[in-house]
Amino acid sequence: MTETQTTSETGTPLIEVRDIVKHFGSVIALGGVSMKVHSGEVLCLLGDNGAGKSTLIKTLSGVHAPTGGSFLVDGKPVSFGSPREALDAGIATVYQDLAMIPLMSITRNFFMGREPLKGVGPFKYMDMAHADQVTRDEMHRIGIDVRDPQQAVGTLSGGERQCVAIARAVYFGAKVLILDEPTSALGVAQTSMVLKYINQVRAKGLGVIFITHNVRHAYAVGNRFTVLNRGKTLGTHGKDEITIDALQNLMAGGKELQDLGAELGGTI
Repeated sequence: MTETQTTSETGTPLIEVRDIVKHFGSVIALGGVSMKVHSGEVLCLLGDNGAGKSTLIKTLSGVHAPTGGSFLVDGKPVSFGSPREALDAGIATVYQDLAMIPLMSITRNFFMGREPLKGVGPFKYMDMAHADQVTRDEMHRIGIDVRDPQQAVGTLSGGERQCVAIARAVYFGAKVLILDEPTSALGVAQTSMVLKYINQVRAKGLGVIFITHNVRHAYAVGNRFTVLNRGKTLGTHGKDEITIDALQNLMAGGKELQDLGAELGGTI
């Protein structure tokens, strides 16, 4: 493990869940999930479709209240009634669809709902010059040169839009970033851009929960890996404790793949 990948597991985790359970009627979406993320750490949450990743994201971000188990932030039990409460506690979620309006400017998307104002009383209006400067500076910090912050955000590449969404969350004080499949629809160059930025965010001391089904992307930036399967935790491993092939087999189900390979008369 390199120096930039080393994470301290001493002290209180930023987020910890213990045996979280979530039922939707008779359907058990989460059947006892435990995980934690520390400052300066990328925890990768891996699982195939139907593993429970989306339900866990929505539980951490205040969309769903857990049916059972404990949810702690900075060591204190919490019960979020809405995503706004989770955001106020420093937990920001960047969803796959990014919640951006393509025809609006980069600046407008960056400050959506939190516009800096100037003026007095009913005559307040958005301080566009300040907002443009902040947008340009924050994007420049991550190596993206925005020549005109007023250009439509839809003109940016997929990787650049992901970076705008992450930079927005960091700027507004997130302590924990939950990233929902941030590289799933990106090409190689755009994926590299996003993974490098995730590493920058981690180096600033934030905790990152990186949800993905792509083991190679996870292994590139992750410090620890938690694998979900059918709503349960299969285990958590540090990067120095598991190889990428072993992690792939744990996530995909090594025995199932071997059985399928034997059935098809070859190897997978």
